[in-house]
Amino acid sequence: MNQDKDYQALTDDQIAKLAGQGCTAEDWILVRVAEGFDPSRLKNTHFTGSVSIGRLDKKVSLFGGIEREAGISNATIHNCRIGNNVYINNVENYIANYHIKDDVVIDHVALLAVEGESSFGNGTEIAVINEVGGREIPIYDQLTSQIAYILALYRHDQKLIDRLKKMIVKYVASVTSTMGLIATGVRIINCGTFKNIKVGPYAVLDGASRLDNGTINSCPEDPSFVGTNVIAHDFILCSGAKVSDNSIISRCFVGQGTELAKQYSAENSAFFANCGGYHGEACSVFAGPYTVTHHKSTLLIAGLYSFLNAGSGSNQSNHMYKLGPVHQGIVERGSKTTSDSYMLWPAKVGAFTLVMGRHYSNSDTSDLPFSYLIESQDESLLVPGVNLRSVGTVRDSQKWPKRDHRQDPHKLDLITFNLLTPYTVQKMINGQKLLQQLKETSGLTCQNYYYNGVKIKRSSLENGINFYQMGIDRYLGNTMVNRLRQSNFSDMQDLHTFFAVETEVGRGRWLDLAGMITAEEAINVLLAEISRGLTDSLDQVHVRLREIYEQFQIYEWAWAAHILEQDYNKPIAQFTASDVIAVIQRWISAVEKLDNIRCSDARKEFGVTARIGFGVDGTGAERDADFRAIRGSAQDNSFIAELQQRLTQKKDTAAELIEKLQKLV
Repeated sequence: MNQDKDYQALTDDQIAKLAGQGCTAEDWILVRVAEGFDPSRLKNTHFTGSVSIGRLDKKVSLFGGIEREAGISNATIHNCRIGNNVYINNVENYIANYHIKDDVVIDHVALLAVEGESSFGNGTEIAVINEVGGREIPIYDQLTSQIAYILALYRHDQKLIDRLKKMIVKYVASVTSTMGLIATGVRIINCGTFKNIKVGPYAVLDGASRLDNGTINSCPEDPSFVGTNVIAHDFILCSGAKVSDNSIISRCFVGQGTELAKQYSAENSAFFANCGGYHGEACSVFAGPYTVTHHKSTLLIAGLYSFLNAGSGSNQSNHMYKLGPVHQGIVERGSKTTSDSYMLWPAKVGAFTLVMGRHYSNSDTSDLPFSYLIESQDESLLVPGVNLRSVGTVRDSQKWPKRDHRQDPHKLDLITFNLLTPYTVQKMINGQKLLQQLKETSGLTCQNYYYNGVKIKRSSLENGINFYQMGIDRYLGNTMVNRLRQSNFSDMQDLHTFFAVETEVGRGRWLDLAGMITAEEAINVLLAEISRGLTDSLDQVHVRLREIYEQFQIYEWAWAAHILEQDYNKPIAQFTASDVIAVIQRWISAVEKLDNIRCSDARKEFGVTARIGFGVDGTGAERDADFRAIRGSAQDNSFIAELQQRLTQKKDTAAELIEKLQKLV
């Protein structure tokens, strides 16, 4: 370590005082201190190699309101640069090769050292989605879910993958060092052995057992936390991440605002923003934003997930005892698995699908979103579109933005929270066509239909067609009504101005890039730029992805306008006032039907069956009173009231717009 010019050699008096306080050095010439250094703050400390020490003239606050003078005691320090007002106490072995910045607390640790050159977990390849490899992601401390998605799932474009990996190699080289970093304000208390770790500002490490080859990103606005008995190897933790309670992770990426706790174990897995893993385990998982599992005996393995809620005992199997664990699964955004559910990989589950029971049929329901996938007499029974009527689906879409735990001003993952988007609605359009084709090709008297490993009853097929139509009408109407509300039109020319499409991008297929909903065409342009070397750094890739993300509404209108043009068989620029009125009428009809169904669904939570177990020692009247005291009533439930209020507002909006448009007919 090079000696800093801001530090100076110890005086003979300072050396004598240090020696009198039990301090020793291999060579006092290699120990340098800041101006104003107070030697009384060092006790029983041994120095080897080059060591620089800052000012020690303040007190530090510890848990419980205890204050201690900044200083170093009962420690061996080797080749370190130590900042101002650091408190280091009771280091069992030694601290070696670290830059320890200002206001750091290191109290009761076994070992903190860097050996040789280290990239601190950056560049570690983790085998996500496919356990035996082929989709490895080289993790690094600025990785986003979007870049990880491309790296894992665009293996058909080897040139693209090679370019991205070269960028990551370059970045890894830039953070590789023989010196570790403990950044400003970090607290490391009652911990074990730490080798080759880098810790960001204000992170708290309290009781961790063993950390090896990792980076803990952190910031003042969103400190990270590593807690009791955590063991972690080859890892990256992002700002605001929390790993605690005997959790064990190996070759893992833990995203911003994510928490792994209560004995959770994971290997070769990436958890992006706002995930939660408790009690269970993960192996080769790509957990997109908001993947949550709360229960023991729940295993997520060899799959791609996002906005998932995994029930107790949920499990998947990725091999059939032939070539080993070679199979993978994809569960699209917003899905749920119930207790004791099972899926045999390979399988693909459509967005916002509820999976119940055990499934062995290797199904693909990706074009049938908002469905129930149910085990029935050893068959996989699909009920298409029925989840559109569930109040739980609406509640989920509303709670996700409210549960964004990320406080870091620099948010890595780009997340689209909307329930209905071109991505989900294009699937409904495809699903509706698919169901109609099944009905036509199988005959009007057929009672059961079979598609991609699932069985669909006739009544479910008919209802699915209707549910999808309601969802499509609701979404298309939403997009048009939102534009009308932002405009102050007085004639058709004004309307056509506000309906003008700014770009052709977005008219085609849409994608979900691990949380970010966007037009495939826009992403393909970026990927081509990367492949040709026009976008040649990770920073540039991040900037371009954000640009695409921020164009969502422009691309969305291009898509919605294109679908409306197909429905009405005319360009959007030729829509009449009557056409617009028809769109609004279809919209409010769909809104009213779905919201009334959802309100009825919510009221079931207050029915007679829901009251079982209440008023345990009393009469029926006491049972009802006990239930109201705990759960309230449907009449005063805030969610139902809000749903009804919003429905009223939408009906008023529709009436106002129709009245205004009728004057232009």
